[in-house]
Amino acid sequence: MRAETESAETARRGAPALLARLLVPAGVLAAVAGAFAYVGAVDPNEPGHYPACPLLRLTGIYCPGCGGLRSAHAFVHGDFTAALGANALAVAGYGLFAVLWAVWVVRVARGRPPRIDLRPAQLWGAGVLVAVFTLVRNLPFGSWLHP
Repeated sequence: MRAETESAETARRGAPALLARLLVPAGVLAAVAGAFAYVGAVDPNEPGHYPACPLLRLTGIYCPGCGGLRSAHAFVHGDFTAALGANALAVAGYGLFAVLWAVWVVRVARGRPPRIDLRPAQLWGAGVLVAVFTLVRNLPFGSWLHP
């Protein structure tokens, strides 16, 4: 009986600590959801709402983020084909964010450090992927990757 009482007491005291640990991930999710809600409400396909990409404006070269707002807008409205067409790398980033955020929440809820260990090779691989995406979308045969 005493063990059950101690267990209930520990659980009751642990609930505020768990909520406190989850505040930062919840805040990040709220900020991302707010940004997506704004982009979903204010159409980037209509001129004048968002600034143009300076790299595209000055050089005519599509950066890895070009089409990202249009991709987010289409994603929010459930048009995944248009989202992929606007910026396929951004859509992959949305999925990666969801997975990493979920891992973060689980680690924090279990009381583990909220870090995800990435090896240098993984970071280099991500950089190479972004560079290849940028290069291919600016070559004639990669025009299907243009926003």
